[in-house]
Amino acid sequence: MEPSKPEVVAAVARRLVPHLVEATLIPTVLFYTVLAAAGLRWAFAAAIAWSYLAIGRRLLARRRVPALLFLSGLGITVRTVTLMASTNTFVYFVQPIFGTVATAAALLVSVALGRPLIARFAHDFCPLTSEVSCRPGVEQLFRRLTYLWAGLTFLSAAVNVTLLLALPVDLYVAVKTGSGWLVRGIGIVLTVSISLRTARREGLQTAVSPTGSLHAYAAIAA
Repeated sequence: MEPSKPEVVAAVARRLVPHLVEATLIPTVLFYTVLAAAGLRWAFAAAIAWSYLAIGRRLLARRRVPALLFLSGLGITVRTVTLMASTNTFVYFVQPIFGTVATAAALLVSVALGRPLIARFAHDFCPLTSEVSCRPGVEQLFRRLTYLWAGLTFLSAAVNVTLLLALPVDLYVAVKTGSGWLVRGIGIVLTVSISLRTARREGLQTAVSPTGSLHAYAAIAA
């Protein structure tokens, strides 16, 4: 029996939330804890150390590094180098906003190049066979979802600019994290809704494995 939309959302969340916790929540908690105990620079050092540790243990174990974790590690590296070079806290926090805009632009460019980035992220949360991935309807889905996430990423950048200008730095970090999770949650719900409609139109079936992973496959073998 086909899983319901809430079941699909729950399955995607089970795959996505651990990545979000590892890539965003834990570095934020570390940042605040070390900031209170040792100061700003040590807080940045703790956050970047966590990101490298999370990536490094996967590489050592020969496990796949989730795209979200890789982008998070790259982003915090660039921000920390920027801070060390400028000694300006505002620059540290405004720089990732430019990075967010660049990410949205990269999503749009990937569609123009015929290699929508969402196709890369999709396999982190719903493994697809090459037969399914190459279907014209699924390729169109990847393009539509890439446009969707580009728009949400631009929205996130706009919200972050507003918050940074309106709030003190310590409060900004907390509110920014919460707003980021809200935008991602909206994106997940929209992504699942659009994907399920495409799956039905393409004659695909979705299933949730006993481990909670979501899979999509052709209903009738060729």
